[in-house]
Amino acid sequence: MSQTTKRALEASLKNLLLQKPLDKITISDIAEDCGINRMTFYYHFKDIYDLVEWSCAEDAAKALAGKKTYDTWQDGFQQIFEAVKANKPFIMNVYRSVSREQVENYLYKVTYDLLAHVVSEASQGMEVSEDNKAFVANFYKYAFVGLMLDWIKNDMRGDAAEIVQQLSLLMHGNFPRALEAYRTDKPTSNKAE
Repeated sequence: MSQTTKRALEASLKNLLLQKPLDKITISDIAEDCGINRMTFYYHFKDIYDLVEWSCAEDAAKALAGKKTYDTWQDGFQQIFEAVKANKPFIMNVYRSVSREQVENYLYKVTYDLLAHVVSEASQGMEVSEDNKAFVANFYKYAFVGLMLDWIKNDMRGDAAEIVQQLSLLMHGNFPRALEAYRTDKPTSNKAE
């Protein structure tokens, strides 16, 4: 029942965002649209931004389902773009409101979750510290989120598939190369003298 109510609150918020900006929506508006009382809202979320964050996390989980491997990371990024575009009124409203940071944090989290899995898989058989794996994942996270934030800022113009394809061409083989630089078990060369 709890998830059903949360999804209903999310649907009400997204419905209201088609009518007015986020900073003009109140908890009373959401509760009335959803057909619940305000206390029910507070049972599930501490405020509207908590609902926004939960909604972003839910959308991200759906977008990345099964797409967190080295072979499927491009599909994962493509699905992030598609999820953002499918929720354009919601994302644009949140992005342009006082909670732009929440969109960025959402993108950083979902992208890091994807890349951490990819880096972990690409580092199989290598001795690379967890800190260095995190550094590599964060490096690529900032690149991807920067591209996506520019795309959002430009009202989502531009073909998301083309952006992911360009990113894929640029990054092809770079995960293993980047991790190779941080190996602590580098094979020594046996050059004949």
